[in-house]
Amino acid sequence: MKIGLFFGSFNPVHTGHMIIANHVANWSDLDQVWLVVTPQNPFKKRSNLAPDYDRLHMVHLAIGENDQLRASNIEFGMPKPSYTVDTLTYLQEKHPDYEFTLIMGGDNLANLHKWKNYKVILANHHILVYKRPDYALGDLANSDRITIIDAPLMEISSSFIRKCLKEQKSVRYLVPDAVWKYLDETPVY
Repeated sequence: MKIGLFFGSFNPVHTGHMIIANHVANWSDLDQVWLVVTPQNPFKKRSNLAPDYDRLHMVHLAIGENDQLRASNIEFGMPKPSYTVDTLTYLQEKHPDYEFTLIMGGDNLANLHKWKNYKVILANHHILVYKRPDYALGDLANSDRITIIDAPLMEISSSFIRKCLKEQKSVRYLVPDAVWKYLDETPVY
């Protein structure tokens, strides 16, 4: 089985995340895309994050009945901060018959050389990269392990959504309907 791993804090998950995940699931040779909720990204502050299980729940809500997508909490039981190379190693041991492909934005590809053991990741996994406006892809874009894809993008960010919520502005249509209802009823931020 070919699995695409779309890692993120999903703080909160928004329509842009879901468009990318759904696009990759439909327009690649992957059997499923797993949205991996990261408890602690080594490049981000933990203090800005909603509780892990609230973020995971919102990803479940966003996915709904889409069988091509799956929410994953695989990193919840792993040491923090979460390093992709460690998660990939764990997943490969747990699912030796699966082929795991990373899904990331061009901004992440440009910084991949800063990731823990990035050469191990490149040696053992393919990476699907969706372009992001105003970000150069960097030298690694020429690797035979990298496939650049065009995916529909939205100018939307989780930080903007959190700002809206803090200022008591509506985030309807910025997040999937089920997530909007959850955020409206639950004081996560």
